[in-house]
Amino acid sequence: MRKIIVGSRQSALALTQTGHVIADLERLSGEHGFDFTFEVHKIVTKGDRILDVTLSKVGGKGLFVKEIEQAMLAKEIDMAVHSMKDMPSELPEGLINGAVPKRVDPRDCLISSSGAGLEDLPQGARVGTSSLRRSSQLAALRPDLVIEPVRGNIDSRLRKLENGEYDAILLAAAGLSRMGWQDRVTAYLPPEICLPAVGQGALGIECREDDEELRKLLALYNDERTALTVTAERTFLGALNGGCQVPIGAYAVLETEQAGTTGTTGTIHSGGTSGEGGPSITLTGMVGTPDGSVILKETCTGKDPVQLGAEVARKLIARGAEKILADVKGQDVQG
Repeated sequence: MRKIIVGSRQSALALTQTGHVIADLERLSGEHGFDFTFEVHKIVTKGDRILDVTLSKVGGKGLFVKEIEQAMLAKEIDMAVHSMKDMPSELPEGLINGAVPKRVDPRDCLISSSGAGLEDLPQGARVGTSSLRRSSQLAALRPDLVIEPVRGNIDSRLRKLENGEYDAILLAAAGLSRMGWQDRVTAYLPPEICLPAVGQGALGIECREDDEELRKLLALYNDERTALTVTAERTFLGALNGGCQVPIGAYAVLETEQAGTTGTTGTIHSGGTSGEGGPSITLTGMVGTPDGSVILKETCTGKDPVQLGAEVARKLIARGAEKILADVKGQDVQG
C-alpha cells in the first residue's frame, strides 16, 4: 500500500477542498484497484504570510502555490489541490496538472450586511475586494461606490463584514459553496456583469510528471469538459503574461452550456480557431484599468482551446491591453 502525501494550504477553504478531493480519490482508488491511502501535509505560502498589503503589490506569480510546488519537487509531498485561479499559467518543469475535476459555480457574488443587491447599495457604500479584476469591473458599473482592499481567508473576510468594516464584500461563489455557506450570498454576479477570474470555480490537482502510478488514478478524476474550457482560459492568461496581480478575467463555455452565460456587450464573435471534432468553445476575455474607466472585452468561438485563448488575447492586445497591463504593473512596482 502506498501513502500519497497531499500538500494543502492551511486555510479552512483549502483544507475543505482537499478533503473533498481525497474522498473522491479514495472512492476511485477502491473502485479501480489502486492500493492508496492519503495523508494531508499543511504548508504556508507567501500569499498566506503577507496579509497587510493587496495582492497586486505583493508581486510575483504563484503566491499561493510556490512553496507547495517546491515541496512536491523535493518529494516531501506527492500531489496538491489548488484553486485553479491561484495557479500560474506555466508550471515548473517536472510538474503537471494531473486532473481538473468538474467545475462548480464560476461566478463572483456579493454579500452585503443590509441584504441590498449591487444595484441597491447606497452611494458611497464601502465594498471590500482583494481582486483588481473585481474592483475594475465594479468601478465601471458603480463608480459611486468606495472600493477598499480586504485580505484574509474567506471566513476572516466575512467577519470583517460582520464587524462593520465594510458594507459589502465580493467573493467567489465556489468557495462559499464548498464551505456550505451559500446562505450568506446576497446576490450572484453573472459573467455579463463581472467576468470571473481564469479558472474560477475549478480545481487543479498538481503532481510530478514522472509519477505514472498516481497519474493513472488522477486521469480517472479528470473532467474533459472542464479541462477544455480551463485550457482556453489559461492559454489566454499566459498569452497576456497575467496573474492575480492585474485586472484580467476570462470565462469559457462549451456550446451546450452557452445559453444565458455569455452575451457580453461590445464583443467580437469569430470562428478564428481550428480543430476537427469536439464541441465548440466560446471564450470571453477582459482587461481593464484599475479605476474601471476602460474595460476591454473580446469573445471568440472555436474548437481548439489553445488557439482560442491565443486569439482572444491577440484581439485584446490589438486594442491596447498590453499597455494597460504594463501601466498597472509599473504602478505597483512604484507603489
